[in-house]
Amino acid sequence: MRAPERPIRVLFVCTGNSARSLMGEALLRHHGGPAFEVHSAGTEPKGINPLTERVLDEAGIDHSWARSKSVNEYLGQSFDYVITVCDQARQACPVFPGVHETLHWGYEDPAAVEGTEAERLAAFRSTLTMMSGRIQSFITLVLRDRVPASAG
Repeated sequence: MRAPERPIRVLFVCTGNSARSLMGEALLRHHGGPAFEVHSAGTEPKGINPLTERVLDEAGIDHSWARSKSVNEYLGQSFDYVITVCDQARQACPVFPGVHETLHWGYEDPAAVEGTEAERLAAFRSTLTMMSGRIQSFITLVLRDRVPASAG
């Protein structure tokens, strides 16, 4: 399947931009390649959770580019998709011009899990696994809708 002429712009939004939205950005960058221009941000950025970096490392997904950012950095920019990954961000997410579609993929916050490091790490791994499957389906659907059948 051929990539569209211009990258599909996607912004993942959650509250802290410390786990879920960064995972979404990393997964879509990794699996979507040059067909996508991907960003993530938080309504109240808190810095990257070390367990986010750990599970991305375990999965072999580069995150050297990652930093926790505010949605304010992206105000006035247009995106094809804005994807909120937590209920609080869904309610607080600003409106972006030219958004083709706003999606909500609600995931429990793995950073909120209490317990041993192993239990907390398991929550991060579970979130990454769930998001990975959804992102791969998203890539398939978006590229199918964007690329004319005759181009394949």
